[in-house]
Amino acid sequence: MASQGSVTAALRVAEVLEDIANRCVGPEGGQVLCTKATGEVLLSRDGGCLLEALHLEHPLARMIVACVSSHLKKSGDGAKTFIIFLCHLLRGLHAIGEKEKDSFSSESIQSHERHWKNCGQWKSISQALLTFQTQTLGCIVDQNLSRHYLSVFSSSAEGKTLCRRSLELLLEAYFCGRVGRNNHRFISQLMCDYVFKCMACESGVEVFELLDNCFVELSVGVTGLPVSDSRIVDGLVLPRDFSVYCPADGDIRMVIVTEILQPLFSSSGSEFVLSSETQFQASQRWIMDRTKTVMNYLRSQNVKLLLSSVKQPDLVTYCARLNSISVVECLSSEEISLVHRITGLSPCVLPEVASQCEMSDSTLVKFCKPLILRSKRYAHLGLISTCSFIPHCVVLCGPVLGLVQQHERAFHGAFKMLRQLFTDLDLNYIIQTKEQCDSSLLAYDNSRESNHSPETDKHQDIVAKNKNILETQTHLEVYSSLGASDINLIRGELRSAHREPAIEPCQTDEVLKCLSPEDSRMLTESDSTGNPTANDTRAEISFKHLLVTDNPGKGSTSPVIPKSLHTCTSQGHWSSAVPAGSVLPVGGTFEILMHYYLLRYAQQCQQSDETVISTLIANALLGIPKILCKPKKGKDSFPHIHIRPLHAPQASQPMVSDQSGFESVAGKYQLLTSVLQCLMKILTIDLIINVKRQPQKTGDQESDDEL
Repeated sequence: MASQGSVTAALRVAEVLEDIANRCVGPEGGQVLCTKATGEVLLSRDGGCLLEALHLEHPLARMIVACVSSHLKKSGDGAKTFIIFLCHLLRGLHAIGEKEKDSFSSESIQSHERHWKNCGQWKSISQALLTFQTQTLGCIVDQNLSRHYLSVFSSSAEGKTLCRRSLELLLEAYFCGRVGRNNHRFISQLMCDYVFKCMACESGVEVFELLDNCFVELSVGVTGLPVSDSRIVDGLVLPRDFSVYCPADGDIRMVIVTEILQPLFSSSGSEFVLSSETQFQASQRWIMDRTKTVMNYLRSQNVKLLLSSVKQPDLVTYCARLNSISVVECLSSEEISLVHRITGLSPCVLPEVASQCEMSDSTLVKFCKPLILRSKRYAHLGLISTCSFIPHCVVLCGPVLGLVQQHERAFHGAFKMLRQLFTDLDLNYIIQTKEQCDSSLLAYDNSRESNHSPETDKHQDIVAKNKNILETQTHLEVYSSLGASDINLIRGELRSAHREPAIEPCQTDEVLKCLSPEDSRMLTESDSTGNPTANDTRAEISFKHLLVTDNPGKGSTSPVIPKSLHTCTSQGHWSSAVPAGSVLPVGGTFEILMHYYLLRYAQQCQQSDETVISTLIANALLGIPKILCKPKKGKDSFPHIHIRPLHAPQASQPMVSDQSGFESVAGKYQLLTSVLQCLMKILTIDLIINVKRQPQKTGDQESDDEL
C-alpha cells in the first residue's frame, strides 16, 4: 500500500511513539510494561530498549526508531528526548502548513499551487534546516551558550583532574531515567567507583574508549542474586572455566597461542603416507615427545598460564597438568584483543614456542584463580596493565535476566556518554564579515526595490505572519496558574534581569504577556516602585577558578570553562569546539538557554527563512522542560525553571541546579543535530510504500520461460 509522504502522516506516527516516551521520561517517569513479539515481557524505563522492542509496521515509524538507534550508538543517551523533540518540531511545521493553507483560502487555486510549488515545498524547508545546522547552529552554541559551561574537571597546578562529586551528579542524573527508583543511586555509585578504579590518570579519553568498545568482555551478568550483590572485582573475569587449573605461587608468566601446540602428521596441502603400524606408532611417539618438549620449555620459562583461542588436544592439556600450567581455552577474538590492549602481549607462534631461545611474548600476571558466581565458575586473571587502564570487571546481579540486561544496557550507555563527554566536540560554522554583511544588506535592499511586486508582498506578509505565530507560541498558558509566592520569585528575577543589559526587554514583555492580567499588573507595579538604582548593580564575578566541593550536604558546582579560542580556517569559516568535560545543570537548562538564544538570533537575522527555522527549533526545544516540569509545583514548576537559567548568569551567580545533577553539553548538542537530520529525512519523503513482508527469493527456482 502506497501513500504520499507528508508532515501530517509523520506527526501521527511520532505522536504514538511520544505517548510511550512521555510515560517514562524524567525522574518522575514510571516503568513501561510491554510484550515482545516472542512473548517475552519487558518492564523498563529505557527509551531505546522500549523503542527497539516494539513491533512496528509503518515505514516512518521504523525509520524514526532507526534514527534513534543510530544516535544511541554515538552518544548512549537521549532516546525519549529525541522522540519528544521531533514531535514538537513536526507540530510546528504542521502549524505553519495549516496557517499557510488558511491564508490562501480566499485566493485562487492557481496562486495557491504556485505558492506551494515555489515556496512551500518540504524539501526547501529541509534544505533550509541543513543550512541552518551546518552554518548557524554551531555559531549560536559557541558564541552564546559557551559562557554558561560548567566542567567535571577541577583545575589545579598539576592540571585538570576529574572531580568525583561532579561525576556522581552526572551519573545520578543519567541513571535516574533508565533504572528503577530503588536501584538507580546504587547503580550510579557503583559506576562511579568503577570509573575511578579503572583510571590510572584522572583525565584521559582512551579509558572510556576501551570501556565502551570492550564492555561485553569487562562485565559479567549473574541472575538469581539481589542487585545489592553487584560488585567490582580486580583483574579480568573470563566467562569460562579453566580446562586445567594448577594453583601457582610467586611470579606467574602468561602466554597466548592461537594454534594447536600438538604437532600434526602433515602440514596443510601435503600428504603423509604410513606404510606400516610401526611407522604409525613411531609417528605418535614423535608427536608426544615434541609436545612434551614444548610444554617443558614453557615451564622452564616460568610460564604457568596458557591462554588459547582454539581447543587444544587432550595431549596438550595432559602435558600442561604434568608441568603445572593452567590452561584457558576457546577465547574469542575480542577477549584476545582486550588482553593485548591491556598487557601489550601478542600471541606467540608455534616455531618460537618450540625453539630453545628465550621467549619474548610472555608477561607477568598477579594471580590466576577460579571465581565462583552463583553456580558457575569463571577464570579470574590479575593482569598487569601497561596502559592508562587498570583492569577491573563489574559484576551485575539481579533476580531475573531482564533486570540484569537492563542494568548492563544502562552501564554501556553511560560509558558511551562519558566517552563523548571527555572528547572535544568540533563546531564549524560561517560568520559573515562586516564587508559581507554590508554588501548583502545593499544587495537585499536593491533586490527589494527592483523586484517589488504584489506577489512578493503577499509572500512577505505570509512569512511575517508565520514568524509572529511561532513567536507567540514561545510561552504557553502555564503562567496563568501562578500563586503569590511564584509571583514574588519571578518579580525578583525580573528585577535582576532588568539590571543586566544582556537580558533584553522583549524577554520580560513575553513573560508579562503570558501572565494573567492581575499577575502582570502586580509585576508591573512592583517593577515601577522597586527599580534598582545604580548603586545596587553588582560587578561581574569571574568563576574561572571556582573549584568543585566534595561535600554532598552543601551542594557542589563546577568551574566555568573559559571560552574556547576560535580558528579561522578561511574567510568567513570558523572552527571551534565544545571543551571536554562541559556540562550544564540537568532538568531543561540546555533547552531553555538555547530557546532564548535562538529567539534572540531570530530577532536579529534578516533572512526570513532563517527566522522561521530558528523560531521553530526554539519553540520545539521549550517543549522538553515543560514535560519534565509538568508534575511539579512551586519552585520546581515550569515558570521558575524557565526563568532561573536566564537569571543566574546575569546576577553573577554560577549555574547550579536545585535538582542536583548535570548533563553533557556535547550529548545534548549531538541530540539536537541528530533530530534535525531525522527531520530532514522525513521532509524529503515523497511516497511511502508499506511492505509488511520481505519478498521471497526465487532465484533457485527456474520458470518455464527461463528454461
